[in-house]
Amino acid sequence: MKIVIGLGNPGSRYAYNYHNLGFLAAECLADKLKVSFKKRECDAEIAKAFAGGDTVIIAKPQTFMNLSGVAAKQLLKKYKAELSDLIVFCDDIDIERGTLRIREKGSGGTHNGLRNIVSELGSGDFWRIRIGVGKPETGADLANYVLSDVPKADREMFFALIDKAATEALRIINSQFTTCDS
Repeated sequence: MKIVIGLGNPGSRYAYNYHNLGFLAAECLADKLKVSFKKRECDAEIAKAFAGGDTVIIAKPQTFMNLSGVAAKQLLKKYKAELSDLIVFCDDIDIERGTLRIREKGSGGTHNGLRNIVSELGSGDFWRIRIGVGKPETGADLANYVLSDVPKADREMFFALIDKAATEALRIINSQFTTCDS
């Protein structure tokens, strides 16, 4: 059993925000596994697939970013999954724009969604695939930045990065992954 959670905010007005890159990565993974989000459970939209010899639950929490841990906790409990079975996609301002950082464990850092997951689960011992969006211009409001749309000129680059993130999640699911930065 693997549970893959893409962090974001529900609703079309957030669709292409930096803060929704996790949702987009979850959708990309679902496309790669030829499944769609047809069900709602545990405060999340769910797609179920089979990969790496096991069931894969792909989820997009509908609790809004800062309460993502509520859905994560419910999903782990419902599917009797371990922390090591969890993979989380999210944006990250502390990572260079256009890069990925993949870790098997760690803190929530400055990301409120990750912080809430760590708080709800009582541990940071789960996989995270963080999509670097960089910091806003000096003096710019952080909340406004992460809730702004990715500029159209940058979308191709971010879509390629999202595809790479989904591919890396498949490597973890298929147990062919070794920890590294890319």
